[in-house]
Amino acid sequence: MTVALMWEARAAEGRGEELLTWARAQELPRRPLRRETFRAPRDRVLVITWWDAAYDAELPELPEPDEELVMRAVHRWRFEPVPED
Repeated sequence: MTVALMWEARAAEGRGEELLTWARAQELPRRPLRRETFRAPRDRVLVITWWDAAYDAELPELPEPDEELVMRAVHRWRFEPVPED
């Protein structure tokens, strides 16, 4: 089974590039099947990692950045694929 972990943060005012650089530099103790990093308006950064694991498996996730780098706590979600009809 494949499971996707989503990590999303909003940078503190004017620190979007710094948050993006920070997120891209974070190494995980294990390598996912795939990892993609996105940015959006209002200095948001999104990282999605795909894993060959059960939905409830213990998997490495990106940490929380320093408080002064973000406007709020990181949002995290876990997804599983839905078969096509």
